[in-house]
Amino acid sequence: MVQELIVAITAACSASVVYVAAGAKVVKQYERGVVFRLGRVAGEVRSPGFTMVVPFVDRMRKVNMQIVTLPIPAQEGITRDNVTVRVDAVVYFKVVDATNAIIQVEDYRFAVSQMAQTSLRSIIGKSDLDDLLSNREKLNQGLELMIDSPAIGWGVQIDRVEIKDVSLPESMKRSMARQAEADRERRARVINADAELQASKKLAEAAGVMSEQPAALQLRLLQTVVAVAAEKNSTLVLPFPVELLRFLERAQTGPQPAEPPARPGRTPDGPPAAERQPGVDPVEPPLTAERLGRSLGALGIPESFADTDGLGVPDTFGILGEPRVPMEPEGPEESARPQEFGNGQDRAPDPEEHAKPETPSG
Repeated sequence: MVQELIVAITAACSASVVYVAAGAKVVKQYERGVVFRLGRVAGEVRSPGFTMVVPFVDRMRKVNMQIVTLPIPAQEGITRDNVTVRVDAVVYFKVVDATNAIIQVEDYRFAVSQMAQTSLRSIIGKSDLDDLLSNREKLNQGLELMIDSPAIGWGVQIDRVEIKDVSLPESMKRSMARQAEADRERRARVINADAELQASKKLAEAAGVMSEQPAALQLRLLQTVVAVAAEKNSTLVLPFPVELLRFLERAQTGPQPAEPPARPGRTPDGPPAAERQPGVDPVEPPLTAERLGRSLGALGIPESFADTDGLGVPDTFGILGEPRVPMEPEGPEESARPQEFGNGQDRAPDPEEHAKPETPSG
């Protein structure tokens, strides 16, 4: 009898221990426990630590309160400027109300994922390609608001949304690459032109200073020689400016007196051409028999044909073997002026003719 009593007490203790063990629950720090008693929420949400529930009557579900990182699959859509793109993003959210997260939605993770996908498609259709590429911060905020609006009733709070990548077609990539290359080339040309303008202004100022101080050009030349010689080349090209030669020439010869202006009609090496007279102008020696004979001899003409009528010029008709005859007047009007066609007896005596020596006629 005593033995049976001891067995019954031991069985009761064991059953109570099992019952208590079945009702003992431990909630972790990052979790919250929602207790359902016979299908209804019983009491408050259980806080982290040790807690007891009624075995076989209460059922507790634990909800993770950590921030969840949920990737959104790449969504393909057409932007407002008719460009087909593929965009993927990531959503960061957490549960702020464990009861609503269990009661209001069947699976809050799946619900948030689907809501993020539809919101991302909507953002793609409302945005331009340039906004997707360069103005992502604004799109992230808009996408966060679109997902957070229905998630508030689910006990979920959207922490942030980030667009990870935007995939473009290959043709669009090539077009954008050409556009970027053209823009960079334009900026390079503008910068180069600006540099040329600034350099030309500086060179003009330097030329003005060197023109005022000619010694500065020589110093600059020496600096160029030093810069070229620093490279240790076997060949040295030395530029020698013409201005330096002029400077050295002026320094050696000194200032030259100004030449008087030339008078009109006068050559620099003698009197005017109109004032020259044969035998008087030192530039033109007098016509003598010896000079005439040497000239004719050099031409192979006998000296006997030099002068047949005493006029001081060679007798070209005598060269042909015919005597030179004075021209006779042909009409009555011409006969009235015999002094112009005579044999030279009516002319005024020329002192140079008497000064010329007589040459034997041929």
